[in-house]
Amino acid sequence: MTLITPSTDESAGQKLRDLPFMDLYVRIDDKGKGAGARFRSPGRDYSNNWSRLLPEKFRSEINMIADQLRRNLANPDSSYEYDGIRFRQSYQKLANGQEWVTLRRINTHVPTLEELSLAPHVAAQLRRLGQRDGLILISGPTGHGKTTTSFALLADYLRRLGGVAITVEDPVEYALDGPVGEYGYCYQVQVGLDEDWATPLKRALRWTPRYLFVGEVRSPRAAEQILRAATTGHLVITTIHAGSIEESFMGLMHLAEQAIGGAANFMLAQGLTAAWHQTLSPSGPFLRYIFTEEHNNGDPVRALIRENKVGMINSYIDKQIARMEVMRGVDPVTGKR
Repeated sequence: MTLITPSTDESAGQKLRDLPFMDLYVRIDDKGKGAGARFRSPGRDYSNNWSRLLPEKFRSEINMIADQLRRNLANPDSSYEYDGIRFRQSYQKLANGQEWVTLRRINTHVPTLEELSLAPHVAAQLRRLGQRDGLILISGPTGHGKTTTSFALLADYLRRLGGVAITVEDPVEYALDGPVGEYGYCYQVQVGLDEDWATPLKRALRWTPRYLFVGEVRSPRAAEQILRAATTGHLVITTIHAGSIEESFMGLMHLAEQAIGGAANFMLAQGLTAAWHQTLSPSGPFLRYIFTEEHNNGDPVRALIRENKVGMINSYIDKQIARMEVMRGVDPVTGKR
């Protein structure tokens, strides 16, 4: 859905696109169209007032947006474009009868791993994963950069290593379709309204992709397809909302078990390549991570998953992080070299 750029002569800094924000909250029902619109700062400082009333000078633009959104609610959770800005939209009718849409601003620039401000030794490890098969599972809270990191990885692998990538998303966020580097190519698939995610995933595997990105694990059959792809020669990157690495494993296994029963933990153990939990801070992403040993079925993380002892993985995560810190010459206690 696209809205024509407003034909106004407002000075620099007076248009909505010039306002730094992450989310817009827009009321769209006829009784209060545009009234009380709010925005959320893109900053990560929790001492800031994240939710604020939108200044009155943006009222005419918000009214235009509200009109457009109201007329195009066939797919209430989709993408939206206004004045060159892409958004992910989500509609809700509230208990008091008011109707609101949240617009999450999408940064269309796919960053490099260096631009993510990851620790250099972590970025190097993530870059090496592009030569492996299996599952990369990225967890974290909403709005903490899981999709951004996923696309940075995918673009890096395609530029350096080539191959075919397919993304399955709802909606498509970063634009990566077409040639990437000299030998890479990406096809992006947007899941249709109410379509079962497993169906486009199954179709995607018939294209023999080297890389597969799934925007979010949402259903038992999709979880099954993800695990099957991860154990049949593909590198699969997917995201899941979870509070920790262990919770992400349990969430994925719970979904997959509804489709394939007790084999879910064995498939996850076999297919797992890496997992991390990501949160954003003003200085960049903070990752707690775990990497499995390639071609080693006796890897302790794999063994704990097979034995349904996921809760015991935390201590192994701490040991692996400490070992990597020591290897780069950092005291794991003080954080100093």
